[in-house]
Amino acid sequence: MRFQYDSIGERVMESKTTAAFSAADTHTLLGALDALGGVKGLDTLDLGCGEGHHTRLLARGGARRAVGVDSSPEMIRLARAETRAGDCDTAPIEYLVADAAALPQLGPFDLATAVYLFNHAPDRTALHAMFRRIRANLRDGGRLLAIVPNAGAYPGVDWSPYGLRIVDRVPDGDAPLLKAQLLAEPSVDFEFREWAHADFAEAAVEAGFTTVGWQPSRTPPADATRDEAYWTAYRAWPVSSLMTCTA
Repeated sequence: MRFQYDSIGERVMESKTTAAFSAADTHTLLGALDALGGVKGLDTLDLGCGEGHHTRLLARGGARRAVGVDSSPEMIRLARAETRAGDCDTAPIEYLVADAAALPQLGPFDLATAVYLFNHAPDRTALHAMFRRIRANLRDGGRLLAIVPNAGAYPGVDWSPYGLRIVDRVPDGDAPLLKAQLLAEPSVDFEFREWAHADFAEAAVEAGFTTVGWQPSRTPPADATRDEAYWTAYRAWPVSSLMTCTA
């Protein structure tokens, strides 16, 4: 999801802990990592890392190497500051400013994660380039775990209770442009492309991934703030799905 990071980086960081859809995304990703046996001893790459939230999760999980990449210099600055202030001494963490569609050779890696990366692709050429560059950085048999938005929900679904509002869909280019708000305080306007899951799968296969699969969003345990009815409604129309690919 495309933000003007230089001006709202701190609020994006806050959303990692306050927005329900973001909490569900992290729970989904951690569940998938656990199912793979964790990341201990693996070389890991976190694409579209933002302020490094998931990069640090990989490091804390015991990754041998954790590399975060984002196209925003401001978010990389915040990631480095958060890492210095945190408790991530268990693995070396590196951060790099780079466009995923022109990703340099940084690997090889055993695992790549990408949370809301591919909806940044402005056109089909860029989307395919992202997958090709990720595949080039993975060892044979390596995995890509990507959180991607679900297409087609707007205008029939209201995600406002979960921290996200879609306000318009504009037909444009290879994929519609969705205009949205992150419901931080104050709210943040942003845009992203509504690619279909089939578009992602096509790009992955073209890039050389041998398997492509999908898993539904998982939700955290219910609590006093977000009860089971709240999460049941979310699971009926989740913001995202998990895409899993094998190199």
